[in-house]
Amino acid sequence: MVKHILHCLIVFILLALPLFAQDGQQQFASLGNFTLTSGEVLRDCRIGYRTFGQLNADKSNLILFPTWATGTTQQLQGNVGPGKLADPSKYFIVLVDALANGVSSSPSNSQLQPRMKFPRITIRDMVNTQHQLLTQKLGIHHVKAVMGISMGGMQTFQWIVSYPDFMDKAIPIVGSPRLAAYDLVLWQAEIDAIKKDPAWKNGDYTENPAGLQLAEFGALVGKTPQRYNQEMSRERALQALEEEARKPGPDANDHIRQMEAMMALDVSNTFGGSMEKAAAAVKAKVLVVVGTYDHVVTPAPAKDFAKLLGAAVAEFPSDCGHQTPACEEKAVVARVAEFLGP
Repeated sequence: MVKHILHCLIVFILLALPLFAQDGQQQFASLGNFTLTSGEVLRDCRIGYRTFGQLNADKSNLILFPTWATGTTQQLQGNVGPGKLADPSKYFIVLVDALANGVSSSPSNSQLQPRMKFPRITIRDMVNTQHQLLTQKLGIHHVKAVMGISMGGMQTFQWIVSYPDFMDKAIPIVGSPRLAAYDLVLWQAEIDAIKKDPAWKNGDYTENPAGLQLAEFGALVGKTPQRYNQEMSRERALQALEEEARKPGPDANDHIRQMEAMMALDVSNTFGGSMEKAAAAVKAKVLVVVGTYDHVVTPAPAKDFAKLLGAAVAEFPSDCGHQTPACEEKAVVARVAEFLGP
């Protein structure tokens, strides 16, 4: 009898290990051959993730937090901690590396579909892999909340439409349910800058192309002109761009696949193009966080969808633009904490 109990205990501990790994440790889940929304198959799909905090007995305190464009969970974990967006003393937090971020399956690390042989992906594909990670690998079938910043906010919008019963609350931060025209032009310009650089070589480059051009885009749209001019002198501006361009950046092919995914995002796709029907499918309570002067993900589509949802909107007229979550961190954290509740 004692041996049987010990055996069961050991089995339980082994099964629970993925959930109770050391806080912040990089982990991976293998999803095998994963069918994308396009019908193509992403071969040998792997998803990276990190966990923080403790899952409570009824598994009701989990917050899912996917990464922003080109970001990793290593970078995202700066938003985890006391006084941060996700507090591990209250919640069990799962940070997830989105497809094509260089950690999860990506053009830069796929052995079977490397570089531009890596199939095009969508935000919905990212969400579907995360759903499979939670349900099939971690044994989670409902979460307290999904939240994300920028492309993470886009994934959050897709989550509430694709899996409306899966979460109690959702917090898309400077994200969008469908990119506005201005946003599409920005991402297409970045793709063009990469592909028109002779160094790109149809994705078979030896050094990352378009580093300077991408640095220029970041300088132009990351913050408002007023904020940029306050923080940057004429004498330093061009030198700063050169310095930024020399820093190791995200892999260009990874960048392209994620930009394509953002451009293709439209949460109404499965509802005949009707945002009203998409909003009607949502069951979660939603807080939409936007920056008034965000020139990377312009806020109108998120605000319009919030109206259809009857959702609360936290709008910050910060001159930091898309970097509002960082510049207005205390205010954003306070609003999110209030919304999440106990």
